[in-house]
Amino acid sequence: MASQDTGRPTSGPVYIEEPRFSRWLFGSSAAAWIWLVARLWLGYEWLHAGWEKLQSPAWMDGGKALQGFVKGAIAASNEPEHPQVAYGWWVNFLGWVSDNASWMAKLVAVGETAIGICLILGLFTGVMAFLGVVLNLSFMFSGSAGVNPAFAIVGLLLVLAWRNA
Repeated sequence: MASQDTGRPTSGPVYIEEPRFSRWLFGSSAAAWIWLVARLWLGYEWLHAGWEKLQSPAWMDGGKALQGFVKGAIAASNEPEHPQVAYGWWVNFLGWVSDNASWMAKLVAVGETAIGICLILGLFTGVMAFLGVVLNLSFMFSGSAGVNPAFAIVGLLLVLAWRNA
């Protein structure tokens, strides 16, 4: 890009204007109520899921629930056509999780609860929404769709709207 008066290149960065709707949706205090509702809903869902796990001996005493989930996902990877777990590297990771299920189950339960509390309180919203998306993706990679795609979409939108969420 050339400067208007000298014809020489400009030395500064070039800024690309974002669309007006995106600027309003992700940066306007007028749209903050949308993100408040999304944040509270997603926070409640994470808190509820994590709290149930914290109260469950199958999660907190030895990780039998996580181990069962992982073993089911590994077994589903052996289906001849269209396996639910499609990546060998993920199957290897799930094997590692199964071997460490006693502490990984506690980490999942505490992590889900912490994500929920932080989202409800509006603490570290972008970071917590991102961590929630990571958990959702790990469940989806393991062949469990359920609510995870919806949670991941809302989580990604909250990551984008971190300024006013």
